[in-house]
Amino acid sequence: MTAFKGEAEARQRALESLGQGFATLPEYAAPALDAEDLAVLETVAERLADNYPYHHPLYAGQMLKPPHPLAREAYQLAQRLNPNNHALDGGRASSVMEKEAVLELAGMIGWQGALGHLTSSGTIANLEALWVAGRERPGERIVASSHAHYTHSRISAVLGLEFEAVAVDQSGRMDLEALAGLLTKGQIGTVVATLGTTGIGAVDPLPELLELAAKHGVRVHVDAAYGGYFRLADNLAPDASAAFAALEGADSFVVDPHKHGLQPYGCGCVLFRDPAIGHHYQHDSPYTYFTSDELHLGEISLECSRAGAAAVGLWAMQQRLPLIPGGEFARGLEASRQAAVEFSARLAAHEDFLVLPDPDLDIVIFAPRADGTAAGISRAASQLFDAAAERDLHLALIGLERSLLDAHWAVKGSEASVTCLRSCLMKPEHLDWLDEIWTRLTA
Repeated sequence: MTAFKGEAEARQRALESLGQGFATLPEYAAPALDAEDLAVLETVAERLADNYPYHHPLYAGQMLKPPHPLAREAYQLAQRLNPNNHALDGGRASSVMEKEAVLELAGMIGWQGALGHLTSSGTIANLEALWVAGRERPGERIVASSHAHYTHSRISAVLGLEFEAVAVDQSGRMDLEALAGLLTKGQIGTVVATLGTTGIGAVDPLPELLELAAKHGVRVHVDAAYGGYFRLADNLAPDASAAFAALEGADSFVVDPHKHGLQPYGCGCVLFRDPAIGHHYQHDSPYTYFTSDELHLGEISLECSRAGAAAVGLWAMQQRLPLIPGGEFARGLEASRQAAVEFSARLAAHEDFLVLPDPDLDIVIFAPRADGTAAGISRAASQLFDAAAERDLHLALIGLERSLLDAHWAVKGSEASVTCLRSCLMKPEHLDWLDEIWTRLTA
């Protein structure tokens, strides 16, 4: 209760400070919650309880990470004004905060003077990157690994661009020999490198990929919606570390602050190394952009209305936890990574489990050994998923192709895929909760 009281007092002081900014306005009867509103709010709380406990360390399933309390409070404070970051008229302060926050994200990967903005999601951020890619290299194909997010093939179809998947190696990373074969045939305009696949967390070999792309004159877009912030972590394996170190050589980059960036949904970001690509966005709106000669974010975005509150939450978080190696924010990422490494090691040492070795980031893939057949493993994985949930330990399921698993597990049977368990250990607290997670899993 003391902590809650402290938050309430801080919130009240912030509201009073915000109010002082508009003290010259005449008083008016602002809308407030009445008894009927409060009754509905109670019902909302009851309905929301019908959820998995995404905020708790015992939730280790999908990529759901609670926002930092500061980001949540800053977002809610901005919602008192409900700014729209499409144009400066709609979000004057929040637009400036967005530009500052985005420049910090660009600096994280080594870019100065890059062009970029926030989006409502990683999907929209990737859509913009591929839209620019199509305009830069019209009529040429987009390629990404077969483990890249499905959004790339779908977005390519929406944009009228041809898409082709590239095979992955036994670690789930883009196969460089397969990519080289496709590039030799020509007619490829952009290669999408994934730094942190959403399935198993694999990191594509970006240094070698950039070298191949340069040899064939191809653009490189990096989808790091999930993994981008790991650029700051110092406890990655050498291959993954080298990939993040090479980010500066990409043409475009996507990261989702609402994943590892401690932000509320929805907050994605797209960045372009060369600001000259901004000419693709040029358009006019006679009632929107006339009040200032400064850049309006709507002039470099396909989206129109966007929540300025998302920019305020991100700006506040980056003031509190700067994007620097060795800082508090980076240490949180390192804790998540360490949790995955230790969890994977426990699974590998236990006779009842199979595990994909050496996770690149903080996702661990495993399954009960069962009878060693694909069907038996799949069945046992589903049963363990349910049994763990009964003990308030929440995991996720994923179907993986045998060509990937057979390199690590001696699976019998003719089935083409196997259902496995997947844990996203995204919360730094997962490291301290590993013993509890292990106890409940092995129960």
